[in-house]
Amino acid sequence: MKADLVLSGADVVTPGGVVRADIAVKNGKIVCLTAGEMTPAADERIDVAGKIVLPGGVDTHTHLREPGFTHKEDILSGTRTAAAGGYTTVSGMPNVEPVTTTVERYLDAIEMYKRSSLVDFNHNPSPTRLEEIPKLAAAGALGFKVYMITDKGVSYPHMPELGVHHQGKLFEIGEAVQKTGLPLMVHPNNQELIDTLSDRAIAAGDTSYQTVARLSASYDGIVFDSAITYLCRMQEVLGFHLHVLHVRSPRSVEVIRAAKRNKQKVSAEINPHMIFLCNDWDEIERLGPYALNLWNGPDTTEMLWEAIRDGSIDVIGSDHAPHLREEKEIGWTNMFVAANGTPKIQETLPLFLDQVHAGRLSLERLVEIFSSTPAKLFGLYPRKGAIQVGSDADLVVVDPQKKQVLRNEDMLSKCGWSSWDGRVVTGATLHTLVRGTFVYRDGEVVGKPGHGEHAKPLHREIAAQMAEAS
Repeated sequence: MKADLVLSGADVVTPGGVVRADIAVKNGKIVCLTAGEMTPAADERIDVAGKIVLPGGVDTHTHLREPGFTHKEDILSGTRTAAAGGYTTVSGMPNVEPVTTTVERYLDAIEMYKRSSLVDFNHNPSPTRLEEIPKLAAAGALGFKVYMITDKGVSYPHMPELGVHHQGKLFEIGEAVQKTGLPLMVHPNNQELIDTLSDRAIAAGDTSYQTVARLSASYDGIVFDSAITYLCRMQEVLGFHLHVLHVRSPRSVEVIRAAKRNKQKVSAEINPHMIFLCNDWDEIERLGPYALNLWNGPDTTEMLWEAIRDGSIDVIGSDHAPHLREEKEIGWTNMFVAANGTPKIQETLPLFLDQVHAGRLSLERLVEIFSSTPAKLFGLYPRKGAIQVGSDADLVVVDPQKKQVLRNEDMLSKCGWSSWDGRVVTGATLHTLVRGTFVYRDGEVVGKPGHGEHAKPLHREIAAQMAEAS
């Protein structure tokens, strides 16, 4: 057998551990992991000795802003940025225009990705229309996204049409999603309570970014924790797969741990800003609206790292959410009306590689939260998320010793800035391959629009193939 490509001599992170091996690729698949004379001939052979090869990142939480808000990002620019960040599969969110609440809108979004995406993709619809839930599942959605939040004073990015605050409505959604077997991703929030606290601040004439950042952490984080407590109890009685987003507070970690000990089907996501930004009050003071509108509260950093290491937190979601500078700048005087979100998909892997270098996180655990576990939770494993024979050749070659400075001018997102501008990290992405094809090579994006494919949950794809064959 002659392979299309061989990557030789790297330390490869496989499901069985880190091994020194050559990776042979043919027709987009990994065909063997070998060394020396056992390695097949290939059309192209690249020496990556001294480097590390990881399975490509699987990011189920991205905001690529298309359709509707392409002035700040679109699928092409967003997946170029993802490729530079080592991500080979991404899934968008429903807060676009029109909002993704029907199967027709979902399929329209998928067609946009097919035309433009450099990497494999999906899109997470909203389940607010109960009658659409089974149709969306049949069309290939990875999961559903619920927002228990709407914004104060603005209608974007947390649109009123997507906000679900009524516990009975949430219950009905949980019942309907349970029948699909797909995850229900939830942005937790106690809307009535945060409205009360926000109204107090506004009435006092205080719209500062410091006050808004403190609100969600106030009263020991009850705004966030009370929502997660209800969600986990609701999951316990209904049995659907609950995937909790934006984990950041001590009490929420305790509730999630208790649910896991109870063998409940609960998983949890952390975002890079929660442990590299919103945990640091000095950075919030310095960056203002460029540090989002959140503070985790005091003494959360080590608690969150321990939750990552012990499995209480299952995955990283980049929550890549770009906005233009002028949409953020108003937050210096009125944070309630500033655009909520920051770009992150290009910086996430370097930030975490830096923590591997520092000894805070093992390389194997990084691969679990970056790639293999999200692939497993959302039905893509072992096609995605693993370096083993038969898996897609979604590969990221990183230099674990390369120091780099994260800079605004190097960011590929349309917004052109980073909350971590000037931060020095150790660890850099050299190459990213999607199904054996380079989309990022030697520091340059080389992928072509339309290379990405619709990444459906494998059990759905197999069922569709069986139906077609019959």
